[in-house]
Amino acid sequence: MRVLIAGAGSVGRSIARELLAGGHDVLLVDRNPENVGRASVPGARWLLADACEITSLGGAGLESTDVVVAATGDDKVNLVVSLLAKTEFGVPRTVARVNNPKNEWMFDEAWGVDVMVSTPRLMTALVEEAVAVGDVVEVFSFRGGARMLGYTLPETSSLAGRAVGDVEWPADTVLVGVVREGRPIAPTDDDALEAGDELLLLAGEEDEQPLRDLLSPERWQRDTGAAGATHGAEVV
Repeated sequence: MRVLIAGAGSVGRSIARELLAGGHDVLLVDRNPENVGRASVPGARWLLADACEITSLGGAGLESTDVVVAATGDDKVNLVVSLLAKTEFGVPRTVARVNNPKNEWMFDEAWGVDVMVSTPRLMTALVEEAVAVGDVVEVFSFRGGARMLGYTLPETSSLAGRAVGDVEWPADTVLVGVVREGRPIAPTDDDALEAGDELLLLAGEEDEQPLRDLLSPERWQRDTGAAGATHGAEVV
């Protein structure tokens, strides 16, 4: 199966790895040279182009593509890519990522979307009442070995109050969503984690244990203890 993925960010690359593991032909399209230059998806083909332009999609061979996945972090881009793929090139199947739940109503056949994937809504359904505070729970596993993990941040965790971008996640780990007080959030690097947050993470097979170590009670208790000792020294 030939698949074109628009958006070579962390989500697009994760999808590409899974499809490649299944023996599919994958083309990643992104207009950001930094994303296209990454060598973290061996076996994938790359195209530096704007997927919202008909000429770019034509050059990507969309007329012979079986599935288009619009996986960017911009809902407007994902809608345009889906519409062009369906109406201009007759792609049999389109899958579009929804970043903002308020935009879900637009992701339908009128915009060329066959399948809508709302990360916040999926996250809420999978994590709700499934994660105990301080426990890492495997929500499900992918055929290629990656895992979807859930974790509720304890009040005493040293990660509480830290920005997402400041956390040293394992190399192939992606924080795909946060549920805070029942409200799904698509986190950015600048967003701060809060105690009680329900985290949904994608982790590569080799990174699952390092992630569990990072989130383990022993780790955050040790970090908190160290911080307390330092604070005491400053007071004296």
